[in-house]
Amino acid sequence: MDKLILGRYIPGDSIIHRLDPRAKLIASFYFIMIIFLANNWQTYAILTVFTFGAILSSKINLSFFIKGLKPMLFLILFTVALQVFFTPGGEVLCSFWVFKVTAFGLVNAAFIFFRFVLIIFMSTLMTLTTTPLLMSDAMENLMHPLRKIHFPVHEISLMLSIALRFIPTLMDETEKIMNAQRARGVDFSDGGLVQKMKAIVPLLIPLFVSAFKRADDLADAMEARGYQGGEGRTKYRKLEWQRKDTISLVIMGILTVALFALKKE
Repeated sequence: MDKLILGRYIPGDSIIHRLDPRAKLIASFYFIMIIFLANNWQTYAILTVFTFGAILSSKINLSFFIKGLKPMLFLILFTVALQVFFTPGGEVLCSFWVFKVTAFGLVNAAFIFFRFVLIIFMSTLMTLTTTPLLMSDAMENLMHPLRKIHFPVHEISLMLSIALRFIPTLMDETEKIMNAQRARGVDFSDGGLVQKMKAIVPLLIPLFVSAFKRADDLADAMEARGYQGGEGRTKYRKLEWQRKDTISLVIMGILTVALFALKKE
């Protein structure tokens, strides 16, 4: 549980930390879109260099990202296996029963693997270098035009911020409950799949109780401070768009041009 990196923030003073959270949000979502332009080794090599360059610029240890991939490893390997065994095309390298391993399937599986890893790395980089409060302010600011159609912008951004903030808290709470259950003789790795699922049940009840208690305490704290929603509220944190934020988006544009130039038709 302690290896889950989604929702965690690591304080720092790198150039990535100092970027406007709106720029980081736009760049992250834009990166997820343009990664689907890559369809050969050259384009994926550019995306990999760009991603690792951003990680190095953040001054966050790369091993932290690699360890953080472990919770998603099953989903990644399952998707890669589907591509390996069920993607037709190219030379058939080996086959057994209904499964065929083709050259095109292996290449496509490698591309899917890189796509997963790069998306997870870039998404995680955004949360590691941006506090939940700043991320909430950025989402509210970017969605501000939706107010004209009476969309609850402030409420949505607040819910997303709270959810993101409490992901690591709930994971830590789960770890504590598991350690308490182990101290009482529960073995979460013993037996087959059914036994492991049954062993998880004792975790769910105290975890739900703790989550609801935290939600109730948070509601009481917000009410005690006179929280009335976003209407008429002033901002303590002012978002300021600077030249480095514009440069970061220009770099994303250059990356897009490079992908189009090297993309295989």
